[in-house]
Amino acid sequence: MKIKHLLIVSLFSLAIASCTTEVSNKQPNKTPAPVSTSVTASSTQTKPLGQSAESQNSAVIKSGTFVSGEHTTQGTVRITNKDGKSSLELDQSFTTSEMGPDLVVILHRSDNVINSTKPPSYPLKKGDYIVIAPLQKYSGAQAYSIPQNINLADYKSVAIWCRKFNATFGTANLSS
Repeated sequence: MKIKHLLIVSLFSLAIASCTTEVSNKQPNKTPAPVSTSVTASSTQTKPLGQSAESQNSAVIKSGTFVSGEHTTQGTVRITNKDGKSSLELDQSFTTSEMGPDLVVILHRSDNVINSTKPPSYPLKKGDYIVIAPLQKYSGAQAYSIPQNINLADYKSVAIWCRKFNATFGTANLSS
């Protein structure tokens, strides 16, 4: 009898713990969970962006202003080079929707991503882009290292893209 009672209490506790985990996983997240990318993790290390001497000494290679696609996205982006290392930097005014479960920062070959795709999601085709890293946060300044094996001349825009639903949240055409 005692074993049966202990078993019932154990199962009840397990069920409550499972429900608690499930509910907490459904709560809105301010920061997206880390996801794997098509570029190796060692080459996509991120670094904080601020008005440091390091970012002031960087040469701006290309820059652009975001336009909205699937969701409102705004701010500016710049690609910089310092000591032979390239970085993609979103400025303090950057903001995008928190509706995406798997948002990533990509470089795209087209200089007109939004008009070359179809609304409402503005889907992308494989081979037209390369994933740089998962989006760190939905707003504010942030920076991403660009792997050295990427030829920046091949890419004409930056986009915030929801990989799970193939939805382009916004893009920025890059110019020198």
